Amino acid sequence: MRLRLMSYNIHRAIGLDRRFRLDRVGEIIAHHDPDIVLLQEVDDGAPRSRHLDLAHELAELLGYAHKAVGHNVSLRKGRYGNATLSRYPIERERNIDLTIDTRKRRGCQHTTIEIEKPGANPHRLEVFNLHLGLSAQERARQVGELAKSKEFRDLSESEACVVGGDFNDWRSLLHPTFADVLGFHSVTHEPGSHVSKLRTFPSFSPRGGLDRLYYRGPLRLISAATSQVIAARVASDHLPLIAELDIHD
Repeated sequence: MRLRLMSYNIHRAIGLDRRFRLDRVGEIIAHHDPDIVLLQEVDDGAPRSRHLDLAHELAELLGYAHKAVGHNVSLRKGRYGNATLSRYPIERERNIDLTIDTRKRRGCQHTTIEIEKPGANPHRLEVFNLHLGLSAQERARQVGELAKSKEFRDLSESEACVVGGDFNDWRSLLHPTFADVLGFHSVTHEPGSHVSKLRTFPSFSPRGGLDRLYYRGPLRLISAATSQVIAARVASDHLPLIAELDIHD
């Protein structure tokens, strides 16, 4: 059974033209029609995004029946964080705190999604949607915190699991941890390579593969790409990353 996943840092729906255009972000997501969307920098109640709950607005606009939101940063008015939209039921959700010391608050949203398969028992897909910090040392500690969390630690390597989001990892320093230690495959790296082949940042002229999707368990990669929609080069400072995966028994 095929699943299409997208990871997209929407930059609060404020584009490189400094315009707040949630409809533009919605059109880009709709064009690729993913089953599950991992979003970062999603505002809720902030003046800069017209006090809107962006996760709710996008779910309504695009027809996603299920959503989960993990708020990480509180503003003077409003807050923001990560959000996961899904065509399939979300059985459980929790926001894992990845904040290191006094640095900016960061988090990883964990959702368990029940993938309904016609004529067969449903699959469970464990999804970790994260946004890591700006320093290499901070990111390394954050991945350590994620690996130690109960949600992650309780999973066996035979369970279908995806970790995606904005890794902020210019030099792919975290790739050996995911590939060699935690047993994940990458949708953006060639086997044996520590260089991401899909660049997502900055959107107008991508130089770095900051956005990643890793997978393990009964999942097989079919294809992966960044969005080629023209509007995606201005709608956010990141390009969306899209992966097609097969989930099997």
